[in-house]
Amino acid sequence: MLVDSHCHLDFPELAADRAGVLARAKAAGVERVVTISTRVERFDEIRAIAEENAEVWCSVGTHPHHADQELHIQVDDLVRLAEHPKCIAIGEAGLDYFYDNAPKQAQETGFRRHIAAARITGLPLVIHARSADEMTAAILRDEAEQGAFPFVLHCYTGGLELAKVGLSLGGYVSFSGIITFKNAESIREVARMVPKDRFLVETDAPYLAPIPHRGETNEPAYTRHTAEYLASVRSTSFEALAAVTTDSFYRLFSKAKR
Repeated sequence: MLVDSHCHLDFPELAADRAGVLARAKAAGVERVVTISTRVERFDEIRAIAEENAEVWCSVGTHPHHADQELHIQVDDLVRLAEHPKCIAIGEAGLDYFYDNAPKQAQETGFRRHIAAARITGLPLVIHARSADEMTAAILRDEAEQGAFPFVLHCYTGGLELAKVGLSLGGYVSFSGIITFKNAESIREVARMVPKDRFLVETDAPYLAPIPHRGETNEPAYTRHTAEYLASVRSTSFEALAAVTTDSFYRLFSKAKR
């Protein structure tokens, strides 16, 4: 069994055939899916998807691209919404200096609020970090001094140093289809370094479809391609990797019950 720990079932590319997407995932051995929030103001839609599908859980949070649009969302709002039984994570939130769609100060403010919500609820924070390794590491270190919180560095594209900082603070690292790309050797280096009980697999669908589907719309079923490739990178069997990543998922996302 595999778990797609991060996808976006509300996005139009997947919403048009959501039942088919979930059926194909199950046929590929991907039996659980987490649909990730990118805007708190759309949480009702995210929550409804999870309520309607037994194999789906959700999160609540604001993507850094939209940080300046949801500065009115406070820590207490995140904590309250996360009480829903199908909501098992906070986020995604973090820093994206590649696209820089929102002011950096707004991104940092949102990031810290989501960390506070993760600390209060005990739910893992799903962290988006792109082209922002140094500041992400600095905020994680600073916030950890104020109290531990669970988290995962999702769709990892950073360097070794950020991964080491995250791991040292008790975090997890999640790998997407990017790891199958020809020019992703630096990410494969990180994948070889992460302890076997501290990494997850995901799609980030509908984006970043792994080889052999690169360029197509990604979907949860393709978690299997990423897992198979990651198993070869780590010189282990697919079955062993599926087992350890699923165990790690349930350890980190402890509100989710097997």
